[in-house]
Amino acid sequence: MADDVTFYDDIEAYCSQLSYGAGDTVGLCVSTRAERYDVVVERWGAERVEVWRATDLIGRFHEVPDDADAAGCGWPTEVEVPVESSWRSGFYLVTLTAHDAPEGRDTAHAGFVVRAARPGDRPLLVLATNTWNAYNTWGGCSLYTGGKEVSFRRPFARGMLCRPETERDDRKARPVRWDEVPDPDGTIFQAYRNERGYPPAIGSSGWFIYERRFVEWAEAAGFGFDYAVSSDLESGVLDGYRSMVSIGHDEYWSAPQREALESLVRRGGRYASCSGNTMFWQVRIEGDGVMVCHKYTAHHTDPVMQGGDPTTMTGMWADPVVGRPEAAVLGGGSAWGLYHRFGQATARGIGGFVVYRDDHWLVEGTGLRYGDVLGARDGVVGYETLGCRIQFDEYQLPVRAGGDGTPVDMEVVAFCPSSNLRFGEYPASISALSDQGDLDFIAERLFGRIDDDSIRRIRHGNAVMVTAKPFGPDGGEVTTIGTTDWAFGLATDPAVDRVTRNLLAWVHPDAPAD
Repeated sequence: MADDVTFYDDIEAYCSQLSYGAGDTVGLCVSTRAERYDVVVERWGAERVEVWRATDLIGRFHEVPDDADAAGCGWPTEVEVPVESSWRSGFYLVTLTAHDAPEGRDTAHAGFVVRAARPGDRPLLVLATNTWNAYNTWGGCSLYTGGKEVSFRRPFARGMLCRPETERDDRKARPVRWDEVPDPDGTIFQAYRNERGYPPAIGSSGWFIYERRFVEWAEAAGFGFDYAVSSDLESGVLDGYRSMVSIGHDEYWSAPQREALESLVRRGGRYASCSGNTMFWQVRIEGDGVMVCHKYTAHHTDPVMQGGDPTTMTGMWADPVVGRPEAAVLGGGSAWGLYHRFGQATARGIGGFVVYRDDHWLVEGTGLRYGDVLGARDGVVGYETLGCRIQFDEYQLPVRAGGDGTPVDMEVVAFCPSSNLRFGEYPASISALSDQGDLDFIAERLFGRIDDDSIRRIRHGNAVMVTAKPFGPDGGEVTTIGTTDWAFGLATDPAVDRVTRNLLAWVHPDAPAD
């Protein structure tokens, strides 16, 4: 099975850090069965541009520790790559090719970000590397298969950073055309990944599935960014910036990371999130690159519940013990809509947002009117989403209903039905343990019980597009397009393209002209 990807290939590697500045040296930790190998480093923006190469390096094999998933591999640095001052901020792919290895098992990928020397006018695009790590099964467990601590000091599973392009088969919420039958059990995804030796994580996280698509489109369109990774937010990287952008699946946030974002918005900055299931779990970064998250058992198993500050419990941000629902910042949360076209959650849903406020700046220039659907062809709504409690005003337009922590000052631009799932309702493609039923868990944590009433309160949700001022009229603004799969519509849907341009013009002072 492809679920165990540890040393699937004859060469494996990881970088000693996830991000570097100019003048730093990238430490490449390599283990290979081959006698010789080559290394190529490329900046991956609108195109892949080679910046560094080394050939015919001596290969050495290093064992994988039994606790590599939780404590890291501990391999020595085999290659040092100097970060030149001429290297632009961005994501850099490292490709390692083993000599004389079996075809198809001779290549490994690692990656790192080069940060900007200092904040400028560009927005800060933060790659969701916490989520990449949470899903990574290399070396043992992920946070979905029994782990409570996962290390950044290990390779990413094959396919998470780079793989051949395919139209739809690597998607968890695979869109269907008019004459096709929906695939709620994910059988097409399962067949695709198993035939190629990929883990379930490729449909949920990693550079290739979400951020890569967005960056290729945005940089080709003339939008520039400074880049960082999730953990950089703990080190003050956001200081001096006026705006921040998140893409895809930005699920895991530490308290210092969240506080950095909130500080940006409080001082008048702007945050654009095109991400689903965003900020659902609180994590702690401890020791040498270890991320801790007890998730569903946190209220029982996290040590801080007995001997520390319970508000740092690594469970839901919306959990009453923590008391900081993500909806308070984002205008939406996963408790109020988590899945669309995923398993039995709206399995035959439209896959797009129904527009209600057609006079809003987000949909300006799209030609969309009240009741039109945005992004359905490419299934931009799915597989994971963010929602809020909604009611309708005297003009039959959606407004916040309250009771979910959402800001008072917010507008619901568009939404789509979304749902939570119980045991037995997930597709076969899920990479989690069978005892993780989000609907029951959320109902019990928010309402203190699992009964028909609490289940019904969580069952019927939505995916939203909202704008909000979470810290009042004197603070900044947040725009949330609450879906993981938004980036899939950029290359083919003119309306999705235009909405994204409107959004980037909102955060980007030097946006290109139409």
